[in-house]
Amino acid sequence: MNPIYGGPIEGLNRIVDSYITLGIESEIAVLDAPDNSPWLDAVRVPTHALGPAMLSYCYSQNLVPWLQANAGRFDAVIVNGLWQYPGCAAWKVLAGTKTPYYVFSHGMLDPWFKRAYPLKHLKKMLYWFWREYLVLRDAKAVLFTCEEERILARQSFWPYKCNEMVVGYGTSRSSGDAVKQRKAFLSEFPELAEKRLFLFLSRIHEKKGCDLLLEAFARVAGKDRALHLVVAGPNQTGWQKELVVLSQRLGIEDRITWTGMITGDMKWGAYHSAEAFVLPSHQENFGIVVAEALSCSLPVLISDKVNIWREVQEDNAGIIAEDTLDGTIELFERWLDMDTRSHVEMRKKALACFESRFEMSRAAQNLIDLVRSDTQGKS
Repeated sequence: MNPIYGGPIEGLNRIVDSYITLGIESEIAVLDAPDNSPWLDAVRVPTHALGPAMLSYCYSQNLVPWLQANAGRFDAVIVNGLWQYPGCAAWKVLAGTKTPYYVFSHGMLDPWFKRAYPLKHLKKMLYWFWREYLVLRDAKAVLFTCEEERILARQSFWPYKCNEMVVGYGTSRSSGDAVKQRKAFLSEFPELAEKRLFLFLSRIHEKKGCDLLLEAFARVAGKDRALHLVVAGPNQTGWQKELVVLSQRLGIEDRITWTGMITGDMKWGAYHSAEAFVLPSHQENFGIVVAEALSCSLPVLISDKVNIWREVQEDNAGIIAEDTLDGTIELFERWLDMDTRSHVEMRKKALACFESRFEMSRAAQNLIDLVRSDTQGKS
């Protein structure tokens, strides 16, 4: 549940909030270490820390016994993510029992990974035949956040057989005071107060297209000295050092602010301070940060590899282009070529897009309805 792991963790926290609002009881079993995970204090439902997990596979000898002792208390169990021990444990304990389990794939079947990491894909192929295929095949349903994700999932592994369900996804809008949140952010970074800010808020990772972001911004920065890029997010893989060198080579070092990971009012203040959100990802299952931006009436400039791009385009809530350098330049240039009236209109449509498609309570209700129909009144 460590928030540095990005969207799936934020999404889990927000869907739990929606369960509470809808009167649904839920608990979370995680493989964090019970004595060294302060972020668990903020989780609003009972959370069972069964770690520490071993290796990247996240094995813990505590998980199977806990599931055996507790699964019967629940109408359903939801596994978040693939390729790690929790899915295997759920399959061992729950397959064929009266307590169904569901698997949220969170984009982990996207074929981009096969192309980007061919050696890792070979290793995953072995695990697929040994276990993951069975985990998905025997799940009551494999859950997808959007139709694009469901279609792409079929292209990565064979054999592929599962009960596919698109349940949607989303987030919750900020409940704080937008003016105070903006002030909190700009008080921390006062040099940004008079700038026109483009915001990237996500993990600094190869798949996010951060290098394209910098190179494209360098191409358009000369259009207005007030243009400034804010890069907010954890330096999870250590790539930031190389990106800083790239910014120096491009001559835009003083046009970028690296904030590190920001949360709470600081995060929402960053959204409220920007004039557009930019995410030129090579692969993005859903993009919780995209939904967050929309909830702040912030237009999104995203690649067509962000799986909700069709919905954004249909609602005219942002600008879409390919995940290439030319495509990322196009994102910036199309925004900068728009007049103020068009910017204001797109901000209104961004909020409308969020409210109609990506407010988390909708996805939570879809999931609740699915479980109710599958369990047929099991108490």
